[in-house]
Amino acid sequence: MDDVASARSENENGRKIRNRLMQWESKTDPLAALSAQQEEYLDVLSNLWRNEVATPSPATTPTKPTNKESTAPADCTADIKLPAGELNNTNDFLLWFVVVSAEIEERGDANYHKYLQQLEQRKGECAHMLTQIAVAMDRLGALSSEYEFVSTKTSALNTASEQLISEQEKLQELSNEIQWRLHFFNQVELLNQRLQSPTLSVASEAFRECLNKIDECLNYLAENPKFKDAAAYNLKYKQCLAKATGLVRNYVYSVINQATEATLHPRNATGETSLQAPDAAFALYYGKYQTSAAKVKRVAQLIESRLDHSSEYEQLMTDLQQHYLTMRASVMSPAVNQSIQNVKAAHKGDHCSLTRSACSFLVHVCQDEQRLYYQFFETGAAHLTVYLEGLCTILYDTMRPFIIHINHLETLAEICSILRIEMLEEQVQQNPNTLQAFATITHQLLQDVQERLVFRAHLYLQSDIQNYNPSTGDLAYPEKLEMMESIALSLQEPAQLRRSDSRSSMVSSVSSAMETESVDTAYRAQQMNSPADLHGMWYPTVRRTLVCLSRLYRCVDRPIFQGLSQEALKLCIQSVAYAAGKISAAKTPIDGELFEIKHLLILREQIAPFRVDFTIKETSLDFSKVKTAAFGLLHKRKQLFSMGSNNAILEFLIDGTPQIKEHLLDSRKEVDRQLKTTCEQFIKDAVHMLVGPLMTFLEKAQATLAAGPAAQSTLRQCVWSSPQQISGVIQETQRLIKSKLAVLQRAMQLYLSNRDTEFIIFRPIRNNIIQSFVKLEQLLTTNGYSTDDMTITSCPSAEQVSVLLSSASVLAAEGMASFAAAARKISTSSSVETVANRKVSTSSNKAASVQETTAETTQENEVAAKIDATPAGIE
Repeated sequence: MDDVASARSENENGRKIRNRLMQWESKTDPLAALSAQQEEYLDVLSNLWRNEVATPSPATTPTKPTNKESTAPADCTADIKLPAGELNNTNDFLLWFVVVSAEIEERGDANYHKYLQQLEQRKGECAHMLTQIAVAMDRLGALSSEYEFVSTKTSALNTASEQLISEQEKLQELSNEIQWRLHFFNQVELLNQRLQSPTLSVASEAFRECLNKIDECLNYLAENPKFKDAAAYNLKYKQCLAKATGLVRNYVYSVINQATEATLHPRNATGETSLQAPDAAFALYYGKYQTSAAKVKRVAQLIESRLDHSSEYEQLMTDLQQHYLTMRASVMSPAVNQSIQNVKAAHKGDHCSLTRSACSFLVHVCQDEQRLYYQFFETGAAHLTVYLEGLCTILYDTMRPFIIHINHLETLAEICSILRIEMLEEQVQQNPNTLQAFATITHQLLQDVQERLVFRAHLYLQSDIQNYNPSTGDLAYPEKLEMMESIALSLQEPAQLRRSDSRSSMVSSVSSAMETESVDTAYRAQQMNSPADLHGMWYPTVRRTLVCLSRLYRCVDRPIFQGLSQEALKLCIQSVAYAAGKISAAKTPIDGELFEIKHLLILREQIAPFRVDFTIKETSLDFSKVKTAAFGLLHKRKQLFSMGSNNAILEFLIDGTPQIKEHLLDSRKEVDRQLKTTCEQFIKDAVHMLVGPLMTFLEKAQATLAAGPAAQSTLRQCVWSSPQQISGVIQETQRLIKSKLAVLQRAMQLYLSNRDTEFIIFRPIRNNIIQSFVKLEQLLTTNGYSTDDMTITSCPSAEQVSVLLSSASVLAAEGMASFAAAARKISTSSSVETVANRKVSTSSNKAASVQETTAETTQENEVAAKIDATPAGIE
């Protein structure tokens, strides 16, 4: 049963296998799908089988496939043997297939086995080669060890050689350095031999080399003072240097002495007459020295280039320069002194010419001496300056005795100008280095002249200004001015005659009035430049003060001038005030005040160009507290020895110390202050002269009204304040205005001679007069005076007073015209008819003149607004 079952199972399994094998090549659903290569193999196998069946040969060569890819398998299966029997079933095929597959696999790996054999052969060769390489490496290692040994020995040998060479170089350098250092010690004997050689010349190149070696050795020893025997060798080189400097000194002294001897004692001298010509004198005093300059210059340059090396060179250079200057002083001092004495004799009595000539001579001497000096040396300007100062001192010693005896300010001022401007500013500023010594001595001389000038100026201010006693002619005012005015009119007579002839045909009243105004204008124009306004007509102290200040301005220093100007202006103001008082006592206060105003205006105008500050500071001691402290000490006698803080003596010492006060004095402001005071006094006196009765009445009325309210009602009842009395006062005032105003304006024109100044001073007078009438009108209006009383008094309004003043001014102008006509009548008789026609035409057109005067007043008011020179306080 088991066998049957097993057989069945085997059949069943065989059937299943066959079925599955049949399904392997199924085209629809193959169990084992073959690849293209497998299919090719299968085709090959089929072909082989068919061929084998057709021709049953033991073996046949298969056909070479056409596809390149089947080449390898064909090669592999080329020798495959077919089975001995037929393949009857699948099992046989499978068995055969297994055998064939194993054979194919074996044949396919044949190449690999062959390659493997080759690799094994190569492996054997490589192993043999590695064995040889190992042997070679062993030999190479031995060789490398030997090389390293040899290289180490060689490097050590090279290092030792280099060290030996380096030590050799160091020793060589040390030897050279020792030789170089010994060189500075070994030169002593050689230098001594050269310096003691009789053939050695100071101007030679060998001597220059000796000095160079001495300097070099001394410098080296100074830099290395710790060397052995350095001090001893330094002393030896110093001795060599002393010998060299001695040779230079002897040589230069010899050359300079020879030139000096040839100059002082020329061989071809025939007497002093041969030296009078400037060229001959210059050749004598400078020719020999210029010839010797080249010899000394060469040696001097050799020493001057070494001044920084050693003090011996500096001392040598100083000795050479001093010797040269000493020799030149022995030559030039007598010559300069003699020349100054000759100039002094030539300009005897003329100190200005003496100063100018002597200074010019010294300027040339200084320039020539400096030029000659720098032909010998290039340094030593300080020694040269001292020498030139010695020569210039001769001028100082010659001029000083004259200066201290000169009394004239003009001469001293001229000498100051010569020294200050011509010499210091012109000559010295052009050559400041060359003329430094001359400038020093000239400045000293200028200071002496200025000191003498200041001293004489103080004496002059005291004697000729402060103590000046005016003569009768000095105080003859206004006669002196009237005389000069008549002279001025007579000088202008030809021009006036021509104008009179040209105006003789004008007979209308308007033309006559215009003629009168033109005459007045012409008169005023000539008055502004009249001889009465020249400085010759000024009061002597004013003229002297201004002349003195103008002399001092360019001669003394500014602080000194400020002090002198302060004193001079103060004394001048006092002198003018004194003269004004004399004139006021002899004539009228108006004359004295106008005289003072005129000269104060001159002072203010003339000191304006001085560009200095007229302010000086004065220091004084205030002893006012000393007196108070002394009284306190007397009252505290019991506390004299008190030990507390209330000690009387201590308080006296503290509180009684004088106080130091400083005062600023401005002479320019003092002139303005005095001018202001005088103008105010003149305005006051002028107003009182014109409206004196009215001012007296107003002062009396104000005094009465000041007594109380009851007095206001009684003012109308008083006899002196009745309308009739007031009318008399007004009429008297108007009469004074008509009669005195012309005199006042005539005096102002005569003294001031300037229309603008007259207008400035007359304007407050006019305003005060009008203000007086305005006050009177207000007094009458506010103190119970009726309309009838106002009519009786006939008090004019401000406009009427202005017209009255203008008409009076016209009358004054007519008076001036009459005076001019009278002066011309005295000088010539041909102008009488013209003067008469002008008077008639003026009187017939009085109303027109009043209107023109009113217009002129308006014009004057416009002019007054443009004037800036109004003295402070006049208005």
